[in-house]
Amino acid sequence: MGFLTIKANSHKKEEIVKITEAVAQEVGKAGVENGVCILFVPHTTCGLIINENADPAVPRDMIIGINAFLPHDAISEFRHVEGNSPAHIKTSLVGQSQILLIENGNLVLGTWQGIFLAEFDGPKERKILIKIIKE
Repeated sequence: MGFLTIKANSHKKEEIVKITEAVAQEVGKAGVENGVCILFVPHTTCGLIINENADPAVPRDMIIGINAFLPHDAISEFRHVEGNSPAHIKTSLVGQSQILLIENGNLVLGTWQGIFLAEFDGPKERKILIKIIKE
């Protein structure tokens, strides 16, 4: 089996987009009872995170927290011509992949966990690649 692709759309410059259901749907379609699910984004200004999915304030708080560490206009010395160096740095900190377990045909996530695309240079349509490996 190769890899699967899902898409996620961001609507803001920076946004945390929930993709849990879309990933779970692909895992279900794959019919793998037990194994691993590898997620990867082939982009340089967005990443993947696993975090709280029950409280809608958490994604907003995450963006605020990341921007407290590295605001858009943090360093005037950046030389990247597109002007989105903070997005590249934030993506490097967040990471562009996640590995999840599959048990009994379902993703193994904690009670409050969800899977999110962390957009730092939107709005854009992003691809998430999924590789499912059977046990």
